[in-house]
Amino acid sequence: MTQTTVPDSWRPALDPVLASPALRALGGWLRAEEAAGKVVFPPRGTRLAALELTPLDAVRVVILGQDPYHGPGQAHGLAFSVQPGVKVPPSLVNIYKELQSDLGIAPARHGHLDAWARQGVLLLNNALTVEQAQPGSHQNRGWEALTDAAIAAVAARREPCVFLLWGSHAQKKAARVPGLSTGPHLVLKAPHPSPLSAYAGFFGSRPFSQANAFLTEHGRGAIDWRLPD
Repeated sequence: MTQTTVPDSWRPALDPVLASPALRALGGWLRAEEAAGKVVFPPRGTRLAALELTPLDAVRVVILGQDPYHGPGQAHGLAFSVQPGVKVPPSLVNIYKELQSDLGIAPARHGHLDAWARQGVLLLNNALTVEQAQPGSHQNRGWEALTDAAIAAVAARREPCVFLLWGSHAQKKAARVPGLSTGPHLVLKAPHPSPLSAYAGFFGSRPFSQANAFLTEHGRGAIDWRLPD
């Protein structure tokens, strides 16, 4: 981990974390894992894509994930998103279903969400790397300090944002951010969109219309949730 890997807009908030022993240890550990022949996703150069595509001052919506997809060719640095040509994962299928029910937008034929990120939707995972075929393998290795700081930086801004917290993992992470629930932001909680929990309240939660109504009301403009082919 080096400070130059973080986009300029995020550096004032994240530089102190990057200089911490925890992040230095994470960098050394990742290098050692790869040197030992372990395959780590997403590839180098894409691990901070969420921060690169969505500058801090452009964030309008935050969607929190857990860790990257652990299959070949899937993860590219955005939570819930996969690279073009990759089968849409089950959780994203359910996100698309709720989007259609909520706003009438037909499901995209792909799972590449960079168009959302470029509009100010911060698609941030809790951990930003994972070992191939080992879900959760890089949790509690140090990424959390960086991603907690990123969320706190958004929460500290005066511009109202929407936080979509899907599942207990995202909700617990956001609960660590001081003042999030008392600031100018809208916090929407729902079960995770995975097939195991989507029918427990994710379906019917209408997060997209609620987010757009709030953003419009506060002069920040609605997100165009349609994805180009």
